[in-house]
Amino acid sequence: MEMLQDSKQLVDWFRNSAPYINAHRGKTFVLMLGGEALETDNFQHIINDIALLNSLGVKLVLVHGVRPQIQKQLDLNGHTSQFVDDLRITDDKSLTLIKQAVGAVQIELQSRLSMGLTNSPMQGAAIRTVISNVVTAQPIGIKDGIDFCHAGKVRKIDVVGIRTQLAAGAIPVISPLGYSVTGEVFNLLAEEVATQVAVGLQADKLIGFCSNIGVLDDEGEVITELLPEQAQQHVDLMELESGQASGTLRFLRAALAACKAGVARSHLISYYEDGALLKELFTRDGVGSQIVKESYERIRTATIDDIGGLLALIRPLEEQGILVKRSRELLENEIAYFQIVERDGMVIGCAALYPFAAEKMGELACLVSHPEYRRGARADNLVAHIERKARKLGLESIFVLTTQSIHWFRERGFEFAELNQLPAAKKELYNLKRNSRILIRKIR
Repeated sequence: MEMLQDSKQLVDWFRNSAPYINAHRGKTFVLMLGGEALETDNFQHIINDIALLNSLGVKLVLVHGVRPQIQKQLDLNGHTSQFVDDLRITDDKSLTLIKQAVGAVQIELQSRLSMGLTNSPMQGAAIRTVISNVVTAQPIGIKDGIDFCHAGKVRKIDVVGIRTQLAAGAIPVISPLGYSVTGEVFNLLAEEVATQVAVGLQADKLIGFCSNIGVLDDEGEVITELLPEQAQQHVDLMELESGQASGTLRFLRAALAACKAGVARSHLISYYEDGALLKELFTRDGVGSQIVKESYERIRTATIDDIGGLLALIRPLEEQGILVKRSRELLENEIAYFQIVERDGMVIGCAALYPFAAEKMGELACLVSHPEYRRGARADNLVAHIERKARKLGLESIFVLTTQSIHWFRERGFEFAELNQLPAAKKELYNLKRNSRILIRKIR
């Protein structure tokens, strides 16, 4: 029985992930893998997941860090280096040791990726990697009287070179070393390299592996989505609370910079969690935090001022008999149950969540998208938003009553149900003449 249950979960997961597999194919993702990740027991799983993404047609660029490996080299050789403003002062001896550490990490990454998907039918599948010399750098120089020596910053990214490598089906592996036009070598921040690569490529995503599962709220819960101004608030707070920047803070800064420069989505996930990369990309809610560009389109709770927009949106469907008619007075009384999609002040989508706490169920009702905006994923986003609200309320399932959208909900995992499965209060209001089909989906 347990094996059958596991098989069903696998089938359900695969079905639910199919839209994301299709959406990500051919897209360009820049992965920022800190040197700390290579030291964990989960490292091989991360490599397997990268190989799997590659096999699904995702174009990947891997930027790696090397901080702990550098520290090991320094300790072994009895050498020290200082950090100022999170930048390592890189003297001649430090640079020599950094080169050794970078070389070792690159060899390790290529070795692991060359194995393909271990313990699977794809073991040994050819995955081409290329050490990518695409970063032109310049020295930081002297700041506030401090000579940073061979520490540098990104001057230019060879975007054409990276695209050529991606077109050939390779995974470019980029280190935090840059080279000047005069042949000098500079030690760079890996997060800065990843950001500049993502911006230059106009990548679809920048994904960073951190020690934390993402950005956490005051209660220790992961914040699934942040706009730039929200991300900046967390950066400011983390800078106040810590001395030397953590990997999470460094990448959050990088993600924020990438977002402001045009990268649509940046994700923070944990290198400790097995399968975090796949869960973040192929499940509805993900497991980490994502920083998204500020948009003139957003989902929010409706207010009394939105009544006019709501009525204009739902009246045509009520007249067609697709929706149950709601009076203006009823809408005003129930406005707190509604979530709307607003675009430039216009209501272009809505959905309502009516909770039934005793049965731990919620009704998803009045799901509508404006006719001119139905090509996007707004309805799916609304459903996901409603589900998150339902979970916060402690609900375990949501149900819908529909006459003409049965297949749409079935495609999204809703199952047929009977009248006796509805909450008692809802059963009393069920309209037998309308004969709506009942569909339920578990959300926990």
